Amino acid sequence: MNSSEAFAAIGLAAVACDGALDGEEAAMLRQLLEVRSPYANLGEAVMGAMFDGLLGRLRSGGWEQLLVEAAPVLTPPQQETAYAMAALLVHTNRSLKPVEQAMLQRLGELISVPAERCGQILDVMAVLHRDSLKS
Repeated sequence: MNSSEAFAAIGLAAVACDGALDGEEAAMLRQLLEVRSPYANLGEAVMGAMFDGLLGRLRSGGWEQLLVEAAPVLTPPQQETAYAMAALLVHTNRSLKPVEQAMLQRLGELISVPAERCGQILDVMAVLHRDSLKS
């Protein structure tokens, strides 16, 4: 697995960890990847082939195994961004399920980003997704 696949794999694990590939989360993953290098320059066929391979790994080993394989491939700054992306993705549908919390916890254990920093990222995501104007 190379770094491009590893980064995408972490996003895929985030959207799939609850057992369903939610359309809204999948669309957000694609959008988050398409604005980054190298994904912005990849064609549909290459992106499709990459995700086919990652989906195969997800089906055979599950989301946790996907994280175990992907996390060490990334540098610490890439891990931090991937963690933030995963946190954003699990908040996309405005409900954080226990399995999604467990996925973020496990990812935090697998990366070299300090726990305090992971906590800060989660705090920001909670603020961003809070319905502040709701009566």
